Amino acid sequence: MSNAVAPKGLEGIVATTSSICWIDGDAGVLSYRGIDIHDLADKSTFEETTYLLWNGKLPNQAQLSEFTANLAAAREMDPAIVKLLLEVPAYASPMEVLRTAVSLLSIYDADEKDCTHAANLRKAFRLTAQIPMIVAMFDRIRKGQPVIEADKSLSHAANFLWMLNGVKPSDTATRAFDIALILHADHELNASTFAARVIAATLSDMHSAITGAIGALKGPLHGGANEATMKLLYAIEKAGADPVEYVRGMFARKEKISGFGHRVYHTEDPRATHLRRMSEELGKAAGDTKWFDMSSKIEQFVKGEKKLNANVDFYSASTYTTLGIDIDLFTPIFAISRISGWAAHVIEQHDDNRLIRPRADYTGPAYPVTYVPIPER
Repeated sequence: MSNAVAPKGLEGIVATTSSICWIDGDAGVLSYRGIDIHDLADKSTFEETTYLLWNGKLPNQAQLSEFTANLAAAREMDPAIVKLLLEVPAYASPMEVLRTAVSLLSIYDADEKDCTHAANLRKAFRLTAQIPMIVAMFDRIRKGQPVIEADKSLSHAANFLWMLNGVKPSDTATRAFDIALILHADHELNASTFAARVIAATLSDMHSAITGAIGALKGPLHGGANEATMKLLYAIEKAGADPVEYVRGMFARKEKISGFGHRVYHTEDPRATHLRRMSEELGKAAGDTKWFDMSSKIEQFVKGEKKLNANVDFYSASTYTTLGIDIDLFTPIFAISRISGWAAHVIEQHDDNRLIRPRADYTGPAYPVTYVPIPER
């Protein structure tokens, strides 16, 4: 029994050192390798941001071109994975399928048992390329549509939208999705990243660590908030209700409104700033801003009533829906982005490893408890 007890959920506890991501929750700052997320969202690409996360610095043009080419070249899928996607039930959740497929991928990866820095980078390229392919392929298979082959001439964001919809995406849609990937790429020691580092710290392989991260992301307290937000918007539309009055009724019934507040940020989530704008711009480009309009009204009401700010999930819901993405793909898309951060953390953990083994504060019966034989119980 310890005198110093960690807060429930380890809130505020510093569990490791890392040079990947820095957050200032009071100032609303998110940075990757010291570069502000606003600069990356405005000026970078997912490929460049991923290079930054894996290598610790921005690339020059030659390095970026080589990195982009290597990532595109990794858009290959072993036939065994395609067979799995064809055989799983269509009613399976995409997150269940993704978790299982990533685990299976390790068997067909030549570097599976090699945890050196170079091997981990090779695996990171493959996983980052393969995860969006798995999500897009399964979505089409479950809908009875033909699988679309990857187009290695497209950007990472454009190729996913191409494989998902079978239509070359517009520049507006591609850039919006690219920014969304940048915004979700890393977020320090969130639940899935911490899970990945704990697994990697046992010197297990990257595929095992990423499978565990996907399992953590699958939980509704981590990856499902934007799904719940979109379901709320659909419910309001179906009821033909005023968004503010509908949410006011939810508050009266003490029901939770997803997409607001954050464990770390005490001001606006900097990622929400960009997703809000993207939701509006995509709506205008599509000629229908209803989802943005509803979201904006709800945001202003919740902020006024509860002093809660929208987080990254709130406007990502309307953004993804306007891009034609189904609700149950929202969390897999989170994984499509976060694999870049997960991989960076696994690489960092393996490069300077120590087994992660915390202690628990014991709250059971006081020692010693006398053992009582069965006949005497």
